[in-house]
Amino acid sequence: MAVLRQNEEFDADSLKKKVIGIASDMIMHDSGFHEHKTKAQLLYAPSGCMTVTTSDRQFVLPPFRMLWIPAHEIHRVNFRNMVAYRSIYFDAAYAEKFIRSSLKVLHVNPLLKEIVERICFWEWAVPENDQENLLKVFWDEISKAPKEKLELRMPKDRRFKKVVEDWTQRLSMPPMLKDLAKETGAVEKTISRIFKKETGLSYQEWRQQWRLQRSIELLVEGNSIGEVSHRLEFSSDSAFIEFFKKHTASTPLQYLMKQE
Repeated sequence: MAVLRQNEEFDADSLKKKVIGIASDMIMHDSGFHEHKTKAQLLYAPSGCMTVTTSDRQFVLPPFRMLWIPAHEIHRVNFRNMVAYRSIYFDAAYAEKFIRSSLKVLHVNPLLKEIVERICFWEWAVPENDQENLLKVFWDEISKAPKEKLELRMPKDRRFKKVVEDWTQRLSMPPMLKDLAKETGAVEKTISRIFKKETGLSYQEWRQQWRLQRSIELLVEGNSIGEVSHRLEFSSDSAFIEFFKKHTASTPLQYLMKQE
């Protein structure tokens, strides 16, 4: 077990065990872009909300979602408020026996939540055969965990890559299409064509998906519906609720209750 302090460094690749769990309560964390060369990683927070950015995607992880990160996947983990950080590292060759090596977001049911807590707090010195029964249940639950799609593909075109990164880091609202055209010097049709090609969404759709991800972060961090509606520039609280329900099939309150 490793209980990390704020800003304490940890190198999973330097440890040879096939399963390594760590836990920490952190605030205002930015891991920077990095990769694990010999370890796959399961990233989860039972409270708080994390944002994970890879070379081409952004994921938001509220407390009922976890992210599987294969070895060699370059990624960055950010959160701004207090997060109960949980991470399990698996020897890549061992993990590949149970799970296909690709990025995926998985739903966390109550049993899986408790298993992850056990693994993150068990002693590394415990003989591995004493942990096998729990790991068997873990892999069985992982194989049945529903995949969830709450990701945002990022454009690669140099004209938009930098401004998108700036919005993400500063938490600035992406501008309307006409304003982005003025900012970048590209015509609106060109912007829409490039976003559709590189992200699968028109710019307007991409902007809405950005708002959805950010709204989930803000809600999990404890902001009221009114505060979220104002910060994300909705015309009214009811307009935000309708937007949220359209994209998640639940109201903000119902969505937050999934964490319990």
